[in-house]
Amino acid sequence: MSQLLFPPLNPPKIYAYSDSRFTGCLKVGYTSKSVQERVAAQYPVNLPAQSYTIELDEIAMREDGSFFTDHDVHGVLSRKQVKRLEGEWFECSLEAVKAAIVEVKTDKRHEDTRTLNFGLRPEQSAAVAKAMAYFKGFKQDKENKDKTPHFLWNAKMRFSKTFATYQLAKKMGWTKILILTFKPAVQNA
Repeated sequence: MSQLLFPPLNPPKIYAYSDSRFTGCLKVGYTSKSVQERVAAQYPVNLPAQSYTIELDEIAMREDGSFFTDHDVHGVLSRKQVKRLEGEWFECSLEAVKAAIVEVKTDKRHEDTRTLNFGLRPEQSAAVAKAMAYFKGFKQDKENKDKTPHFLWNAKMRFSKTFATYQLAKKMGWTKILILTFKPAVQNA
């Protein structure tokens, strides 16, 4: 595993492709070349018609900036008991491969087939940081010993206040949380 924090000009890629001769299977591989070059190199003999389709072409980089290989993805697929044929061929859907890649990228195990991963937007991060500073400061102020802190995010609709609150709870290490929301009668909402 490489620990480079800055990707090279041609960053390593994880790819998956299907072949019409292997129905319901995907080959999951790794390359430092272009995916098209790498897959074409695996078909040195010209077939009457191109039998493969590249299904996935993604940079093989974790959230921390380090790179991973196809072996990491294969390990997740194997742990999830996805049937492995020979070599790098797996009897699975593209969603299963994407979910395995998300696990490798985030370094978090998921029991479901999660294929998307997203973080806070800048305005949400700012709101979480302000709330954290308020709660930590409130706790340290001796005058507030017997008082309950209150913090209100008066944010626009679609700000994702509930999602931001979950992130705040995670960062603060809270284990009990009650979220009250109000859904006004808004047309086209």
